[in-house]
Amino acid sequence: MAVMAAPTHRPGTPEGGTVLAERPSTAPTELLGWVTIVWDDPVNTMGYVTHVFQTYFGYSKPKAKKLMLQVHMEGKAIVSSGTREEMETDVNAMHSYGLWASLEKSE
Repeated sequence: MAVMAAPTHRPGTPEGGTVLAERPSTAPTELLGWVTIVWDDPVNTMGYVTHVFQTYFGYSKPKAKKLMLQVHMEGKAIVSSGTREEMETDVNAMHSYGLWASLEKSE
């Protein structure tokens, strides 16, 4: 019984075996799956937290207030999402404002 060798050239593949792919126009989704979480703390006032969200993130007053109330009532709120590097920057900024913050991989 003769054994047949697999073809060395597949249709749609250049002769050298290298597959060509288009470069994605945005960052891959696995890189964008990070969030910044701000945690409730016993020090900062609700008005100050709202001010920080407006100042740093550029959120409207209603959006900043909604996020602040979520932090106050639920103990935390996701305030931004993006790449890990972007979220590290946001967490560091929140720390510089005196807020408790962390980053997590989103689900």
